[in-house]
Amino acid sequence: MPRTPSLEGKELIAYLRSAYAIRQRCMQLFVLATEDKLPNFGCDLMQLNRVADYVISVMRGEYPNLDIPFHSRWRHFEAGGVRRLTQLDEMLVGMTPLQKAAAKFDLAIISVLLDAGAGNSWGYYEQETNLGFGRSEGLAVASFRMFCQGAFSSDQKQSLKADAQKLQLLTEEELADGFQVNAENPLVGVSGRLKLLQKLGEALVSSPDLFGEVNPRPGNMVNYLMGKSENQAIAATTVFDAVLEGLSDIWSGRVEVAGVNLGDVWFHPAVGDDNLVPFHKLSQWLTYSLLEPLQELGLEITNLDALTGLPEYRNGGLCLDLGLIKVKDSQVLRSPHLVSSEVIVEWRAMTVILLDCIAVRVREKLGMSAEELPLVKILQGGTWTAGRKIAAELRTGGVPPIQIESDGTVF
Repeated sequence: MPRTPSLEGKELIAYLRSAYAIRQRCMQLFVLATEDKLPNFGCDLMQLNRVADYVISVMRGEYPNLDIPFHSRWRHFEAGGVRRLTQLDEMLVGMTPLQKAAAKFDLAIISVLLDAGAGNSWGYYEQETNLGFGRSEGLAVASFRMFCQGAFSSDQKQSLKADAQKLQLLTEEELADGFQVNAENPLVGVSGRLKLLQKLGEALVSSPDLFGEVNPRPGNMVNYLMGKSENQAIAATTVFDAVLEGLSDIWSGRVEVAGVNLGDVWFHPAVGDDNLVPFHKLSQWLTYSLLEPLQELGLEITNLDALTGLPEYRNGGLCLDLGLIKVKDSQVLRSPHLVSSEVIVEWRAMTVILLDCIAVRVREKLGMSAEELPLVKILQGGTWTAGRKIAAELRTGGVPPIQIESDGTVF
């Protein structure tokens, strides 16, 4: 991958790892879209009311009293109405609150990293319930069952955890078996997912301040974050910073600045200065998924809306399917695109800003404040569900409007 010119080294890295930078760089492309100056997409803000109404109708259908939880991996663990989290809590009985939170961090981090798009042909059959699931729910249930079976622990006497030793030794066969992958049930990017977990194992060892010196594990980040809390509160951005600091090295073949891997950051020539556009989608999805175990420890989460909406194909599909985003050449819809392509970078950047616009309009229509209805709840209620619903209405199998060549590590 090409390296960017080092403007200020550490200063540039810190900027590109901030939610502020995500919005600022995405806004540059969004403004160009509204001026009809982007090569692949235009923007029709006259559709904003229609989209907000559609999202509200979905929210009221899913959560009639608008008591909406955070958009996080924990929702997927209860796919099919099965109370798997209750089962997990029963398995964790006897642990201290910190030990329980560490186990939940282990599960969430592993499961989110395995959550990139599964493709249209894969499914998971859960023997315990005789239920079948695809896409994110299937990946969640599969990773949940693997975790409960001790698949990510090197110590079967302490099986409800993930640790560096086991993750580094994990094989493609083990992962494929856990996800029931075979010729008739292909999963996109198995080798990419495996590499991600193996590199996670390496990252755990290399950051003892975050993950512990003895038996490093993802869940030890709980102790680090507790140390960052003040007056029983912690900012969502503090959690996000820790995720990016601890996990940046696991992403392969990405843009680097001063030898530092930037992760979910991509080039677009229309963006000023260094042409770089950060998204950090999986890292923010992971951050949202780590907040609930921290709340269970009694911490208040502050600064929630500093994080952005998630630029993935359900939120982006909603904007495109309902006309907020306009495709200039229909050929874009006919062939798959690399994550690094200008098409996907533009689509994702517009999605980030449009999610903010949708959130403002939804709150106005409902008469609710950002504190009452933060973005993370609108995503759950919400735009992600609405994106899936409109896709199912428009296309067989509910496939997204734009196809992405995934390596199993971004979407």
